[in-house]
Amino acid sequence: MDHDDLDALVDRVPLGWSRQEVDGRAWGVTRVDHAGGRSSTIEGEELGGAGRMSANVWRTASGTHLKPCEMPAEQVLRVLRALPPA
Repeated sequence: MDHDDLDALVDRVPLGWSRQEVDGRAWGVTRVDHAGGRSSTIEGEELGGAGRMSANVWRTASGTHLKPCEMPAEQVLRVLRALPPA
């Protein structure tokens, strides 16, 4: 995935907690930025369901890197892609 594409997907997640629609289901999604925005923690859970996602994102000199937490990257990317553009 292109680093710019990943940045755009991360930017779809508002800072703090928000209620989002993901594939027709309600999700609670949280983004917390650290180190002046050079890293972000993103977590999400389907409200009233079993869906979960969690990842850290690092913005380094070599680009933006997605590090999912104990799940496939595609699981995180599916949720991020379903969010409306910022």
